[in-house]
Amino acid sequence: MSALRKWFVAGLLVIVPVAITIGVLQWIIGTLDQTLLILPEAWQPDRLIGVHIPGFGVLLTLGILLVTGAVVSNFLGKKLVRWGDQLVSRIPVVRSIYSSVKQVSDTLFSPGGNAFRTAVLVQWPRPDVWTIAFVTGAPGGEVVEHLKGDYVSVYVPTTPNPTGGYFVMLPRRDCIELRMSVDDALKYVISMGVVVPHAALHTNPR
Repeated sequence: MSALRKWFVAGLLVIVPVAITIGVLQWIIGTLDQTLLILPEAWQPDRLIGVHIPGFGVLLTLGILLVTGAVVSNFLGKKLVRWGDQLVSRIPVVRSIYSSVKQVSDTLFSPGGNAFRTAVLVQWPRPDVWTIAFVTGAPGGEVVEHLKGDYVSVYVPTTPNPTGGYFVMLPRRDCIELRMSVDDALKYVISMGVVVPHAALHTNPR
């Protein structure tokens, strides 16, 4: 029985990561394949060649992103983007959603942005209980008037799903900057501490 149990666990260690990876890839490819719906029905690959091509939507999405990026990177493209932003800003409800999403995307994807560039160790949800968080920037606007001292905006992710979490503002002195990369920190969070980055082994709370 001990040998069977050993073989069963060894099989799980091989099959589970492979199965989950395949499942995630299938979900991503299936989602991006929905991009094909923007093409006229007569132009869709299924109609043109009579065969469904998994992943063609991924190539189409990449092509759209590259073409869009090339267009908006020149002078005329930038003017068109500004004109589009001004047009959307005049539409009630839509403008609030669009402006919020645009500000977040500009902060996250801009080469000069600092959001999610640094992993820190913070005490959460109470003193002497530590977790990993990510610096998203610095408090601004009216909030600064009520904060005394040097504060940073921090995102505390939940485990094992880091897309949910908490936004808090903490004194910079209460955040211990980690040497590990953001990718390694995310792996640490998602794995619930099972996958320990090497950098984490050398960082101790002060």
